[in-house]
Amino acid sequence: MRFNYRSLPCNVVFHEGALAQLPEEVKKLGSKALVLSTPEQRPIAQCAAAALGDLSVGLFDRATMHVPIEVAELARSTARELRADVCVAIGGGSTIGLGKAIALVSEIPIIAVPTTYAGSEMTQIWGITADGLKKTGKDARVLPKTVIYDPILTLTLPSTLSGTSGINALAHCAEALYAQDANPITSIVAEEGIRALATSLPAITASPTNIDARSEALYGAWLAGICLGTAGVALHHKLCHTLGGACNLPHSETHAVVLPHALAYNARAAPDAMRRLARAMGCADVPQALVDLAKAVGARTALKDLDMAERDIDRVTDLALENPYWNPEPLTRSGVRVLVHNAYWGLRPGSTN
Repeated sequence: MRFNYRSLPCNVVFHEGALAQLPEEVKKLGSKALVLSTPEQRPIAQCAAAALGDLSVGLFDRATMHVPIEVAELARSTARELRADVCVAIGGGSTIGLGKAIALVSEIPIIAVPTTYAGSEMTQIWGITADGLKKTGKDARVLPKTVIYDPILTLTLPSTLSGTSGINALAHCAEALYAQDANPITSIVAEEGIRALATSLPAITASPTNIDARSEALYGAWLAGICLGTAGVALHHKLCHTLGGACNLPHSETHAVVLPHALAYNARAAPDAMRRLARAMGCADVPQALVDLAKAVGARTALKDLDMAERDIDRVTDLALENPYWNPEPLTRSGVRVLVHNAYWGLRPGSTN
């Protein structure tokens, strides 16, 4: 056995009502906090800013999916003008991604308060979209110093969005199992994260106010974030980033559609990963089980239903093969095109029709 493993430095606070610790955590890092959110999450952000009192210097509520460069530049300018020395990012991947865009050029520390299951809060990965292309990278400056997980904050997340966000998190675990730098620790974490998410997401759909299920899903999302932060990704994430940047598709819903097809593509080359996935999900056919999970949580299962145009199948295929991520199964244009075609039409994963 031979592997490398590096844990990332991050303080995690996880319990119901944990948001009450925000002022204490801000004081550890600075005294002038800029609170970030999307327009939809502004009410929660306002509550946080009010709780911070004099520790808050402002609220920027323009976080947008895929972090457009124009929004990033405006947020950076706002942080400079207010002389912020801490960013508090409350929301999902869009808001936390905006905090990272600020930290990337200023080294302002981030406190992340996730309200979805995106997992971005546990990684050094940043992404910014410009001219229709999403560029990603890794930088230690963008890793949040503190992450506050409060299951109560996820209660307002609609059950369908909870489902797609959770499948997005599950994708981080799945690809960690066959990543180029996979190791025994992340594989254990990944399998537990898959189990937690696969069992909790349908329970949330059945009862959106089930706080135990919400806590279990957030726990699974935390584990997924650890996987994303410490192990690499492969074709699935490359395709999702390409579809997001080139076609402006919704991030978590795109993950829910693509994941079964990406796993079917890699199944032959990653048998141990598939065995672990099957064990964690309690199933025999992992790709089909993921389609069934998506349907169970009310997610759409075809890219065409996310408003992707059929004419973009070839463009997405070609873009995904430019500077591709490492992948266990060799990438061929014909194979990737079939994958995108099947995902577009919502065909059975692995189908050659």
